[in-house]
Amino acid sequence: MWQELRNELHPKGLEIVTIGLDANVEAARDVISTNPPEHPSLIDQQHVLGALFGVVNVPSGIWIDEQGMIVRPPEPAFPKPSPLLDAPIPEGLPDMVREMLQEAKKIKAEPELYVSALRDWVERGSESAYALPPDEVIERSRPRPIEEATAAAHFELGEHLHAQGNVERAAHHWREAHRLHPENWTYKRQAWSLADPVQGPTDLYEGSWLGDVRKTGAENYYPPLDM
Repeated sequence: MWQELRNELHPKGLEIVTIGLDANVEAARDVISTNPPEHPSLIDQQHVLGALFGVVNVPSGIWIDEQGMIVRPPEPAFPKPSPLLDAPIPEGLPDMVREMLQEAKKIKAEPELYVSALRDWVERGSESAYALPPDEVIERSRPRPIEEATAAAHFELGEHLHAQGNVERAAHHWREAHRLHPENWTYKRQAWSLADPVQGPTDLYEGSWLGDVRKTGAENYYPPLDM
């Protein structure tokens, strides 16, 4: 999805780096190799990006200027409208999959606003109204209280245990990560997808993608862009 935008803006000095937060390296590699991008495309097994920058859902975008300074902290980042919005739901799908697609259609994204702001930044650099000064970047950045730091430690330990094949102990630590940082969808989705490919209910976890989205409200799945 990002390749088309990269083709447009790379000649003007923008580089896009996509990073998949996924403990399942082979699954992530298959997605990348299906349509190999020209920009760097990385896999973050330990969700280090989320821990360092405060990413709690995907897709999120972070703007970094030529001096290595963050000028916009993580926020929902869509390069184009989702094809799910207007596409009819196919017949014959399992009930839960159909319900997930119906719920996904209610999720709000703002690709036009995001891409317009990005183009302005590429054209105008630090003069762009969308390039935030350091104090505002800090103000907008997510705080990391002890609960979230502890959740990150549980999540990383769960990743290590899962890689060693200890699914039960990994699930214990991931449940703790979910409890301590319930707003972090990347933690939830990682654990759910390893337990069930469609992130449905399992005995390992209390929640599921569909159940938690309904509880939160699909319209609240992403915060509105503050441009």
